[in-house]
Amino acid sequence: MRREFVYRTFSNIPQLETPRLLLRKMLVRDADDMFDYAQRADVTKYLTWNPHPNVDYTREYLEYVDTRYSAGEFFDWALEEKSTGHMVGTCGFTRFDYHSDCGEVGYVLNPSVWGHGYATEALRRVIAFGFSRLHLERIEARYIEGNTASRHVMERVGMTYEGMLRSSMLVKHEHKNICICSILRDEI
Repeated sequence: MRREFVYRTFSNIPQLETPRLLLRKMLVRDADDMFDYAQRADVTKYLTWNPHPNVDYTREYLEYVDTRYSAGEFFDWALEEKSTGHMVGTCGFTRFDYHSDCGEVGYVLNPSVWGHGYATEALRRVIAFGFSRLHLERIEARYIEGNTASRHVMERVGMTYEGMLRSSMLVKHEHKNICICSILRDEI
């Protein structure tokens, strides 16, 4: 996989759909919806970033994201709930290993839709895109030990638990164990 191909693909990020979600570019107008969940400590407990302090911070983040989209260097979709038109989270690629045709995926959802299957629905669509459009060989996802809900999402989409990297990531001034799941192209 070539970096240029990925940058070209994501510089005009394609819209994807699932039965209940529209996966689209994040927009500055999503600031209120994103802030609704990004400000919450329960949402960011198992993430690498801290809660957003105010909606202006969220708006500035989305303005930054727009510049990264333009450069083809941001690989995450907004999850818009079709029935309400609200952004209820994000899902996409966090990084690529271009030499090995491997991508890593991640997601975050508003607690108002936890337990509705949206993470599974979105992740399935992103994985399908990764294998069909980006021609990846392997897609992996990582989670901080203890985040069993995230592991269950990974397993529901067919990912296999591979193991734990002990104290492998410094997160919020604390070394955390990081667990990895993956799925290969020939497993879908």
